Amino acid sequence: MGLMNTIWINPTDYLQREKPVDPVMFFAPSVLQDNARRFIEGFPGLVTYAVKSNPDEAVIQNLVAAGLRGFDVASPAEIDLIARLAPGAAMHYNNPVRARHEIAHAVARGVKSFSVDSRSELAKLVELVPAEGAEISVRFKLPVAGAAYNFGAKFGATVELATELLAAVEAAGFIPSLTFHPGTQCTDPMAWDAYLRAAAEICRLSGVRARRLNVGGGFPSHRLVGEAPRLGAIFELIGRVAREVFDGAPPALVCEPGRALVAESFALAAQVKAVRDGEHVFLNDGTYGSLDELPIAGMIDRITVLSPEGERRSGAARPRTIFGPTCDSVDRLPGETGLPGDIAEGDYLIVAGMGAYSTATNTRFNGFGNLTVATVMRLDH
Repeated sequence: MGLMNTIWINPTDYLQREKPVDPVMFFAPSVLQDNARRFIEGFPGLVTYAVKSNPDEAVIQNLVAAGLRGFDVASPAEIDLIARLAPGAAMHYNNPVRARHEIAHAVARGVKSFSVDSRSELAKLVELVPAEGAEISVRFKLPVAGAAYNFGAKFGATVELATELLAAVEAAGFIPSLTFHPGTQCTDPMAWDAYLRAAAEICRLSGVRARRLNVGGGFPSHRLVGEAPRLGAIFELIGRVAREVFDGAPPALVCEPGRALVAESFALAAQVKAVRDGEHVFLNDGTYGSLDELPIAGMIDRITVLSPEGERRSGAARPRTIFGPTCDSVDRLPGETGLPGDIAEGDYLIVAGMGAYSTATNTRFNGFGNLTVATVMRLDH
């Protein structure tokens, strides 16, 4: 996978000139910077980027250029990446379970913010992290529906345990804070309402005033035609409910968007390898490549089909099963997707909103996975 130096007008310009036989990810820095500023100006607190969603250096550099000053890091490698590309930026090490050598690495790099969701992991932090000026955020979970998948299945303390942990964090001399994650691709603003009310209850029960409250990621990207995310409504609700439940004096708010920041700034072009007996569509990319997340988070149907000459296919849509290129039968996209009836071998499917969990999870299974990243001025085609 490599980033080309040439800047193209749009994906069609590239496809007409280069006629690639391997998948291409198109990156529009202007879209990324616009999205970053939308969060910075709209969210009522500090915006930190979840590096895991797309750790490409060009992504980090453009977020810094847009004014982002905080990053959610989940490993020593991500810590080192941000220390090199964004020196001085805040780093929140919010992976709640870490080996001792990973904690030591973070301390040596100057990380001052950690999360925790268990007694055993809190004991590690108390042992290894100097308390002065360091923050520990207790991560809690609720049985809230409305997300593509539930982060609480792996991380998060119950409200009862979180109450105990928050008191222990303050007693150990750390800056006590709270954090949660409502679940990925969370389209219902009311999910944050429930979590904010639970955060206030944890503070009340523990007798501790949390200094900061991280409302997590989960902010949705635009995946389905006709279902644009309501980020403004989510921002408004978070600010309003936080003021309400904390009696007008809420903790300083933090968020850690990944997909909602980066998804819309990338589009994928995958070529049609075959239309098997006029039915099944086989692509040169699939679930072992850039489309890894779709069976988990759901299909993106914002798809345009172009001929090799760059002409848009306009035949009446038919539901199709889409397979990837490998010899594994699970290499298929979820459900059936409406594609033009005149789709043909050699055409390109351009899938919008592909910046998150695509390049970061691409593999070389079965000898496939060769991916080019091309910079474009805009993503229309």
